Amino acid sequence: MTSSPRAEATRTRIADAAKAEFAAHGIAGARVDRIAAQARTSKERVYAYFRSKEELYGFVAHRELTVIVQAVPLDPTDLPGYAGRLFDYFLAHPEHYRLISWGRLELETTAAREEADEQANPYRAAMFRKADQIRRAQRAGDLDPRWDPVDVLILIDQLATSWCGQPEFGQLAAQAAKDPSVKARRAAVIQAVHILFPPPATAAPA
Repeated sequence: MTSSPRAEATRTRIADAAKAEFAAHGIAGARVDRIAAQARTSKERVYAYFRSKEELYGFVAHRELTVIVQAVPLDPTDLPGYAGRLFDYFLAHPEHYRLISWGRLELETTAAREEADEQANPYRAAMFRKADQIRRAQRAGDLDPRWDPVDVLILIDQLATSWCGQPEFGQLAAQAAKDPSVKARRAAVIQAVHILFPPPATAAPA
């Protein structure tokens, strides 16, 4: 479709409406008619811009991951700080966590898996780039080389997003934690990452 200010405005409205729909219902549960109504356009118009829900999700997820990467850049020489910033970001933007989580689950179990590329599965592409950053830091002596970069990423991600991914533990923390505050949860995440990935000068011998 020929690009024009009006067409781009419609495309942006569709993407904004789709972000909310996908975050709430996932890919399979999202309804194109609801997206169209929220975007103040027609269902046919949505399909004129995006051939399928999977393609629309890919566009939205790529856009949102770009926002996240810019807001929380990876610093492989300060992994505890990176974990803390991830914790802060997803606490402030839980809809982004839900949007990414739906893609992790559904893109691996739908026909999109066979044709997944950087746009259709942007999370995978982003993780490859981050793994390469960690690998380069290890080669430069800025990070313990004994860790596999993939393990570094998954462990930090799980620690930093643990409270977003398991909200049922919020009640447990409120009733049983010595300090039930969000600040204490954040400090625990940072401390855990520091213990796992200390700077090379303080790392324990193999």
